[in-house]
Amino acid sequence: MRWAMQRMQGFIPLSDDALNNGDIAMLDQFSTRLAKLQDLMGAKLFPLVLEMTKEQGSLDAFIDKLNRLEKIGAIPSAEGWLLLREMRHAFAHEYPDNAALQTSMINRAFVLAKQLLAVLTHIETFAARFALLKE
Repeated sequence: MRWAMQRMQGFIPLSDDALNNGDIAMLDQFSTRLAKLQDLMGAKLFPLVLEMTKEQGSLDAFIDKLNRLEKIGAIPSAEGWLLLREMRHAFAHEYPDNAALQTSMINRAFVLAKQLLAVLTHIETFAARFALLKE
C-alpha cells in the first residue's frame, strides 16, 4: 500500500479532472491494498497480538477485541479503527456517475490510509516491545 500511495502522491489531493484523466489502475491498486491490509490486520494481526499478550479471554465480538487492544496499548484507539472500517466500506462502493463524490472519497481514503499505516506501525512497535519484555 505504501508503494501505491507513493505513486499517487503526485496527484493527491485528487481533482475531478485528474480522476477522469488519472491512472485508474493505480487507484484500483490503492483501494485493493487498503482493503486487504485492513482485513488482514483485523482478521489475523489483532487476534495474534491478543493471543501473544494472553489477553484473548472470551472476546467474541470484534468491538471487544478492539477495546482490549486499546486498553493494553496495542492500538491507539478502538474508535479510530471503527472510523477506518467505515471509510473502507464507503470507499468500496463505486459511484461511476458522480466524479465529485469519487474524488472526495479517494482523497479522504488517502488521508485515512496514512492513519491505517500509523496503526500498523504502532501495533508492530507494541508487539516488539512486548516480545522484548518476555525475554
